[in-house]
Amino acid sequence: MPSESSATARALAPLRHTIYRWLWIASLASNMGTWMHNVGAAWLMTSLDSSPLLVALVQTATSLPVFLFGIPAGAIADIFDRRRLLLVTQGWMLLAAAILGAITIFGVATPASLLVLTFMLGIGSAMNGPAWQATVPELVPREELAAAVALNSVQFNIARAIGPALGGLVIAVSNTGSVFLLNAVSFVGVMAVIYWWPGVKTRESTEERVVSAMWAGLRYVRYAPELHSVLIRCGVFVLCGSALWAMLPVVAKQELGSSATGYGVLLGCLGTGSVIGAFALGRLQASYDFDTMAIGGTVLFAAATCALAFLQSFGLLCIAMLFGGFSWLLTMSCFNVASQTALPKWVRARALAIYILVFQGSLALGSWIWGDIASRRGLRVSLVLSCLGLLLGAIATRRFRLSQAGEIDVTPAMQWPEPSVTRMPAPDDGPVLVMIEYRIPSAQALEFTRAMYEVGPIRRRNGAIRWGLFEDAANTGRYVESFLVESWAEHLRQHERLTVSDRAVEERAIAFHTGGEPPPITHWIASDEKENGR
Repeated sequence: MPSESSATARALAPLRHTIYRWLWIASLASNMGTWMHNVGAAWLMTSLDSSPLLVALVQTATSLPVFLFGIPAGAIADIFDRRRLLLVTQGWMLLAAAILGAITIFGVATPASLLVLTFMLGIGSAMNGPAWQATVPELVPREELAAAVALNSVQFNIARAIGPALGGLVIAVSNTGSVFLLNAVSFVGVMAVIYWWPGVKTRESTEERVVSAMWAGLRYVRYAPELHSVLIRCGVFVLCGSALWAMLPVVAKQELGSSATGYGVLLGCLGTGSVIGAFALGRLQASYDFDTMAIGGTVLFAAATCALAFLQSFGLLCIAMLFGGFSWLLTMSCFNVASQTALPKWVRARALAIYILVFQGSLALGSWIWGDIASRRGLRVSLVLSCLGLLLGAIATRRFRLSQAGEIDVTPAMQWPEPSVTRMPAPDDGPVLVMIEYRIPSAQALEFTRAMYEVGPIRRRNGAIRWGLFEDAANTGRYVESFLVESWAEHLRQHERLTVSDRAVEERAIAFHTGGEPPPITHWIASDEKENGR
């Protein structure tokens, strides 16, 4: 077993990298500013109009942009310079927060202006999220990615523990406008570090439009079984586990009779548990795979949820929340790293945008479900059902295996030959039909077919809108693989998107081909009536 010092060193290893370290510090300040804003916005709305609907709409204005702009944000982050995009989104949020702070200080803020500017901040956050998550693997070596993800979670939990209290303190000694201005200032540090960072080129060699990039991302997720496992298991875990987060303030106030300070202490215990989990992650990862850690984390979080339902002692509940924070970070880190390491760079932000949507959607839907059950059947029933849901979900989703770090090599293979054409088509020409002919011995036909049906999803997720394998009825052993791509530019992108792991699957199928030459490939471009004068 690794020593305590070596485990701690692994947990903190990403901080050795200058850009990551400064971004981590700047993000901590920025997230604290965001939590301060959340407190200030809710407090300001109660001052402007105490309507429960308007107060609730503040949270809606914050979270709705994720659902409206998440997928376009992922596509934009994949096809444009992420460094510039991050600078733009941070600048956008700085401007929105500064305007809100100014109009609040001058006493001209209205419920409508608060909602509009909060919505603008939400747009900036939604556009920023996929690019930010996709940037993490570019800042640290692959073997340190799990530790980097855990440290980001720690940073978020520290901000969540300190930010609301600090926001309340600033409002008490100054005013709500000062909270918004401090939030605006918090974006400056992030922008300075991003400006300093040279960034990594993300654009493909052939220009891609945003709409087609969105469809390409959705198509990739549809045909990526490794990502399906992450999305299903994350969705079930967050859907069932959201009860603890949603019911914690209610339990603190109604069951324990605690003040806002007591609720803050319970949140702080969750955050502290996350910090402990981050330091333990390296040691656990050395001994267990992601599946084992995710199941163990789910069971432990179910126990913490059950404790919230039955424990009446504040001290014991604090201990339970320590385990809750530990298990939440452990489980979510497994999901996050499994998704990050299974994604090639060309589609990483798009796929992570969908991961964020699943997480946020499950959290929102779960909070509504458990809140509704609590209002009808009581808090204890809601929390016990959540606990059972976590345990049953862990059993039901166990067959969806998480890919391990380093198991999938997403390095571009760049081994496809250049298309052989007499006239170079225009980028928008298409659709393009690609046909590959194989000669297969009769005795190996079944094995070849099975191998090719593993190639099919790779073709589809890398750009094909249709795929098929056909056998010549008049010529035994002659097979033709065909796939349709929407344009010539998209087919050229396929040449860039093939990964080393994809290539290994393809080579297993090609190995059945007989003859001294590789399988012949032909390209067919859809005929245009106007070009042919018809």
